[in-house]
Amino acid sequence: ITKELQKRFNYIYMKQCVESSPIVPIQQEWLDHMLRLIPESLKEGKEREELLESLINEVSSDFENSMKRYLVQSVLVKPPVKWLEDEGGPLPESPVGLDHSNPWRSSYVQARNQIFSNLHIVHPTMKMLLDLGYTTFADTVLLDFTGIRAKGPIDCESLKTDLSIQTRKAEEKIMNTWYPKVINLFTKKEALEGVKPEKLDAFYSCVSTLMSNQLKDLLRRTVEGFVKLFDPKDQERLPIFKIELTFDDDKMEFYPTFQDLEDNILSLVERIAEALQNVQTIPSWLSGTSTPVNLDTELPEHVLHWAVDTLKAAIHRNLEGARKHYETYVEKYNWLLDETAVENIETFQTEDHTFDEYTEFIEKFFNLASEIMLLPQWIHYPMVRLDCEDLKTGLTNKAKAFANILLNDIASKYRKENERICSEFEAIKEHALKVPETTEEMMDLISYVEKARTAGIEELILRIQESKRQMSYFLDVFLFPQEDLALNATVLMWPKKINPIFDENDELIENAKHKKENELMAKREKLILEIEKESRRMEEFTEFAELERMQQYVTDVRQLQKRIQESEEAVQFINKEEELFKWELTKYPELDKLKVNIEPYQKFFNFVLKWQRSEKRWMDGGFLDLNGESMEADVEEFSREIFKTLKFFQTKLKKELQEKRKAARKRSLEEEKIEEEPKENPTLTMCSTVMEQIKAFRV
Repeated sequence: ITKELQKRFNYIYMKQCVESSPIVPIQQEWLDHMLRLIPESLKEGKEREELLESLINEVSSDFENSMKRYLVQSVLVKPPVKWLEDEGGPLPESPVGLDHSNPWRSSYVQARNQIFSNLHIVHPTMKMLLDLGYTTFADTVLLDFTGIRAKGPIDCESLKTDLSIQTRKAEEKIMNTWYPKVINLFTKKEALEGVKPEKLDAFYSCVSTLMSNQLKDLLRRTVEGFVKLFDPKDQERLPIFKIELTFDDDKMEFYPTFQDLEDNILSLVERIAEALQNVQTIPSWLSGTSTPVNLDTELPEHVLHWAVDTLKAAIHRNLEGARKHYETYVEKYNWLLDETAVENIETFQTEDHTFDEYTEFIEKFFNLASEIMLLPQWIHYPMVRLDCEDLKTGLTNKAKAFANILLNDIASKYRKENERICSEFEAIKEHALKVPETTEEMMDLISYVEKARTAGIEELILRIQESKRQMSYFLDVFLFPQEDLALNATVLMWPKKINPIFDENDELIENAKHKKENELMAKREKLILEIEKESRRMEEFTEFAELERMQQYVTDVRQLQKRIQESEEAVQFINKEEELFKWELTKYPELDKLKVNIEPYQKFFNFVLKWQRSEKRWMDGGFLDLNGESMEADVEEFSREIFKTLKFFQTKLKKELQEKRKAARKRSLEEEKIEEEPKENPTLTMCSTVMEQIKAFRV
């Protein structure tokens, strides 16, 4: 055990001495080469840099430990001590006792020579081509993706155009730099050195494959770099697109639409894939054929599918914020566009609402318009700068349009109310300044104006005050046309204009009243004169005594009756006028007396005329037409009537005589001798004559 411990301690000591010897560190070129194998996306960011530094340290440490382990195992021999541990493990032993005489040796050499003859990749020209491609394409891509975000918000079409131009320029640069150098390699004599003629096609096929792989790798890395731009987890290089929320044809939409944006971005992948598709093969270029053969530089389908799927998912995630903001607008303001607001307004208009209820409803729309205008114009998201100005303006105008519909409605009602006020004032003016043609019209005018001065004007003034209150609201929110402004001014001026009209009416009424009173006095005097004339005419009837003029007497009676009727109508008119003027009603007993006195004469004259016509018809008419019985009855009727008439006039004459005697006693102080027997009366004489004629006819 003591010997084994001694061996162990000696081994450990010697191992420490070997490990402490200087070791050549790993070359920096090796580290750089390993770093180039790491994708660029994994090396970006401060944390990634720290991780890379830790990785380099770990690789350097592992390399140093491996070198020390190899050195220990190469210099020292581990003693046969079971419990002596060696964490490194045994090194692989070199083969010992290789028997070169084995039968497979010849086949191996033959195979190696065949490989050397067919494996053109080891040709020096291939190495030069590989170095040229590596130098040209190793650290570059077709497009420069740096600085895109620093440009700020851009149009998707603008980005598409810029990157398409860059792609074309990069393609031209490659064809003007790298491709001429490649051609130059194969135009040298030593380019095909060692290549047998029968292997020439295989050699050029290898050249085409190498060139294709280099170009495909360039395109693949370009596509991957473009896809990385839209990585939601790394937004430092993410492009910022201009997108607008527009308002067109009562619809809220994105411009460009998300689909258009996605199509434009995906089209850039197609544009990158279309680059470098017309690079001729070396044999085709050297031969100068009219139908050139191009290299196969088309990207594999799985690369394109991966790029499209990744971009679609990234675009969808990056547009989520803009989509939610749009949904906020739809949720809050879509009722302005989906006929809900129209139905609310139409329902409101069909109902009976006050002016204040209208203004309250209108203010809701104006407040909504103000709320929309105060919303931010630009909303910033990682990939989108959303411009909402057009949508804000459209929704604001829509809200104001609905408010204006209600405003026009109440403005129309306001205009009609003002027109009614002016119309009523005009009616008062027209009525007040109308000259009355009759006393009744004058009294109606006085009553109308009195009512207008009190209740009418007070009501109109209250309506004008309400109109003024409403006008103060309209002046803030409504633009009146010129004719409405004139109408409003007229309404406000009417209370001052109406007083001079009432003053003019007072003067007109006073003049009309004075005129009508004078006319009434004249009519009363005229009526008295007319009654006197009728009375005198009535007295003439007592003197009628000529039976042959009976037709004229009847006509005279009718004319006098007509004049009496006209006098009665005049009395009614005068009494009515007196009632209007509140005068004492005048009475005309003479007219009543005339009506009573003329009645007997009218009957008597008509009776005599009827008798005369009947007698003439009986005496001068056809004898065979006579009827004795009817004649007997008629004569008997005439006899009774003339007898009644005679008695009536006798009684009347006697009564008149008595009244005259009484009146004479009262008038005279001296007694006058009054004749006891009356003078002969013409009317009684005619009655007697007609009675005798009837008796004679009967005989």
